[in-house]
Amino acid sequence: MSDDRNGSTPVTRREFAKTTAAAGIGALIGGPQAGAAPAQAGKTRYGIVGVGSRSGMYQTAINQTYAAHAELVACCDTNRGRLELARETARAAGRPAPALYDARDFDRMLAETKPAHVVVTTPCGTHHEYICRALERGVDVITEKAMTVDAETCQRIIDTRKRTGRQCRVTFNYRYSPPRTQVKDALMSGVIGDVLSVDFHWMLNTLHGADYFRRWHSYKRMSGGLMVHKATHHFDLVNWWLSAVPVNVHAVGKREYYTPAMAARLGLSGPHERCHTCPERKACGFELSLAANPGLKRLYLDNEQYDGYFRDRCVFRPDIEIEDTMNVIVTYDNRVTLSYSLNAFNAWEGYVVIFNGTKGRLEHKVEEQISISGDGSVPGAIKGDGTYTRIFPLRRPAYELAVWKGEGGHGGGDAVMLDDLFLPERKADKYLRAADERAGAYSVLIGVAANRCFTTGQTVAIADLVKNIGGPDYPVMPSRTGPVPMPPKG
Repeated sequence: MSDDRNGSTPVTRREFAKTTAAAGIGALIGGPQAGAAPAQAGKTRYGIVGVGSRSGMYQTAINQTYAAHAELVACCDTNRGRLELARETARAAGRPAPALYDARDFDRMLAETKPAHVVVTTPCGTHHEYICRALERGVDVITEKAMTVDAETCQRIIDTRKRTGRQCRVTFNYRYSPPRTQVKDALMSGVIGDVLSVDFHWMLNTLHGADYFRRWHSYKRMSGGLMVHKATHHFDLVNWWLSAVPVNVHAVGKREYYTPAMAARLGLSGPHERCHTCPERKACGFELSLAANPGLKRLYLDNEQYDGYFRDRCVFRPDIEIEDTMNVIVTYDNRVTLSYSLNAFNAWEGYVVIFNGTKGRLEHKVEEQISISGDGSVPGAIKGDGTYTRIFPLRRPAYELAVWKGEGGHGGGDAVMLDDLFLPERKADKYLRAADERAGAYSVLIGVAANRCFTTGQTVAIADLVKNIGGPDYPVMPSRTGPVPMPPKG
């Protein structure tokens, strides 16, 4: 599909992916824009750049949950149709309509509507542009993970944040999920002593996992691949669980399931452009029907005319740039070693993580419910019978902890995190779950290093990628030099 409005040069789908990854990505929509909404006394002003599916959580938070404290004054995007949906959403909640801006006019949006914070929910490969431009204009930033996708733009964010003195929050909602917070609590208590090694295995099933291969995420320059876009969640969890930062990374990765060859093995005549027009869609178990889902239709199918973006591209097409099978070894500054894997074609969704310590072992497992971004399902919701946390003391009987419960997106983490972001008075938090650009950088850089390993086969030092990050704010962990109790005789 091309965009031929107003006599403009047609934009192919491939060019769209390239264009939106570049600085100044707003060249794809135009037309008059709405003026700023009048200020509401005593409320914190927010702008949002990028009004696709992920922004919905923040729109709901500002327009409804925290409406007594917050106001959405502006939205900015490359797609005029989705901008209009954001305005309709605000009005439906009884809120003033935000001003709408083309992405080319992001700086003008900041100047005219004067938000105190900008929420960045664009494709990851464009985050750095909006983060840095907002910080340089005196506006604090709340950015979705991954903070960025490569070392160069990560360095730019670190340097800009330091130079401007503004704030950059990175929304690692998994830290706030009660079962994951409970793991941190157990490790802080010293119940298994000093952690010496971690085994962490994340599984994406063939519904949620496949969805990354349909969207902009399938281009590494846009997402950093699953090592960055998805695994930044997981690497941040380990960094935070350990209160440590990574030093060296070695990794291998490949794509072997979401390929044209697999399409043939599954009995298809070959990959096609997209599900909506696929001649084999009735025979394909990977079909995603945008027309059949009201949320996806409204957000994407009905708005393809504005930017040529197809939300339902074939998961087996040959131009996919990302891996589906990845294994990583990380060493930390406290000498802990992490063995991590991510596979995107599994029979169930979730993870198993194991901490091996000087006094015992902690095993934690979570199964997540099936979700597709933007289809109305709850992302990252936990299956009630698929979660446990077990402690195995050295030479003593094992026992299971009563798992801390949470409801809603990302294992109950979204609601807790949003309180931390939008309530005017933040509660004291002994777990230090709020993350900034330093934690954002270290989580991203493990994935960036892994991507480099995929092509070079060489171990990568984090210090060679980005300089002067600084240490993130992490809770104090048990001493790694104090006495260790002698285990009982067997």
